[in-house]
Amino acid sequence: MVYSVAEYEIQINTRTKKQNIVCLIAKPESLISTETFLELANSQGTVEDADSSNRKLVLTLYDALSARDSDTVVKIVAADLEWWFHGPPSHQFLMRMLTGDSAAADDNFRFFPQSIASFGSTVIVEGCDAARAISWVHAWTVTDGIITQIREYFNTSLTVTRIADSDEIVPVTSGPGRLPCVWESSVSARVGKSVPGLVLAI
Repeated sequence: MVYSVAEYEIQINTRTKKQNIVCLIAKPESLISTETFLELANSQGTVEDADSSNRKLVLTLYDALSARDSDTVVKIVAADLEWWFHGPPSHQFLMRMLTGDSAAADDNFRFFPQSIASFGSTVIVEGCDAARAISWVHAWTVTDGIITQIREYFNTSLTVTRIADSDEIVPVTSGPGRLPCVWESSVSARVGKSVPGLVLAI
């Protein structure tokens, strides 16, 4: 699935406060060439614009993985990507896709995002393959328009809490001694089996 995008998005690096405008253009039914993907210029914007830009960048990665477009993957993923994995070793589909070491069985596995949320530089994406009884959650970190980290969870119910700037987020649940919950996975229940739960603090 390819997302058609034809608009400008503003990225704000929360660490340096540097603001850039990014032009994301995609032709319907195809991905853009790597030469024209990122166009940077100075501008002003809001955190919501940066969140939207980060979400679109991550969705572009899923499109590139689905299309086996390694040129786009190389353009938007850091060469020294930090990767954390929680799940069975046989489910390391993403790592094998990113390194080009996909086995024949991996060629049939596709990541189809079913929900996406962003919290500053962190973009949370989840989906499931009910036929294989597999649910997955990816927590991507985007730094200056490049994906620099992935935390990958398979068949795990994930709860995301916010430590920094928690006053900006309306807590879903809270109580004495508890951090506010800002996101909870919902598709892990669709695989029809009990899964462990983890908490990710951002």
